Amino acid sequence: MEASTLAVTILWSLLFVYAMLGSLDFGAGFWGMIYSKSRQTGASQIANRFLSPTWEVTNVFLVIFVVSVVTFFPFATTLLGSILLVPVALGILLLTIRTTFMVFQHHTDRFKNTLRITSGFTGLIIPALLVSILPITLGGFIDFDNDYPRLHYGELLSHPTLYMHIAFGLTTELFISAVFLMDYAKEADDWKAYHTFRKHAIWLGPVSIAVAMLTIGTFPEEAAWIVDNIQANWFTFGLSVLFFLIGYTFLFIRRKNGQRGRSRLAVLAIIIQYGIAIYAYGNAHLPYLIYPDLTIEEGFTNPDIFYQMLVVYGIGFGILIPAFILFWRLFLKDRRYLKQE
Repeated sequence: MEASTLAVTILWSLLFVYAMLGSLDFGAGFWGMIYSKSRQTGASQIANRFLSPTWEVTNVFLVIFVVSVVTFFPFATTLLGSILLVPVALGILLLTIRTTFMVFQHHTDRFKNTLRITSGFTGLIIPALLVSILPITLGGFIDFDNDYPRLHYGELLSHPTLYMHIAFGLTTELFISAVFLMDYAKEADDWKAYHTFRKHAIWLGPVSIAVAMLTIGTFPEEAAWIVDNIQANWFTFGLSVLFFLIGYTFLFIRRKNGQRGRSRLAVLAIIIQYGIAIYAYGNAHLPYLIYPDLTIEEGFTNPDIFYQMLVVYGIGFGILIPAFILFWRLFLKDRRYLKQE
């Protein structure tokens, strides 16, 4: 494997991890807001109990991803920084506001409702801004004026592919978070919350798949190249749909205690589904970072420097992985925390 291909594979891997963690983080904030006033279910408590310690981990992977883009593809930063300035800047602003509320949530009860509303709405707006980057990379929205890249916001905002990408991102976020919080509620023995999230997972699953397929149909004419690549990789995308069907089926299988749904198996199948889909999409996107102006080879750093950085990354993850395992045991497996004993 060439160094540039290995680098972009690492980036897609980090993007996959952040997409999963971000879906759980932002989705939990949304569900916590929706059910904050409900006395019929503990869904809000379950969502906020999960959200409380995990948003820091999500931000860690966001920083790692951004640093990786800059270090692996330094010659792409000028173009990327120019055309993505507005969505990225707005996303960082909202993320800063959200993080500020999360930091101070344990120190005052006065603004708890404000926190839930802020967390819920930013949990929708931030992913929408991040997903809006994808159609920009497909082609047709950028030109150069005296060698300076210009993004045509009017054309982008009036094109249906932008809104279908946003709809896909939001339905995916809510589906993944509903399936995971369903399993999290099972661990906490909160069966009312379990059935609440299961109900949402059942209708969001087919919607997310349908929106994904419709999104491809709204690609601009300039994106015919990636549509051809997606059709050429039909087997991989079909495998992703197969794992969705497997995970979706687990939502209906009856447990020994009479409850419906094998949540842990559903979570694993859905994660595999989106992992396959993300890598398949990344492969279909090659060799471009932004079509037709920037390929991975044009933006890539020196291969010797890249391999030296891989050693640094390896040491860094060697330190982080044990910390993540400890975090998992403390907040996602320890029943004293799950049940707030």
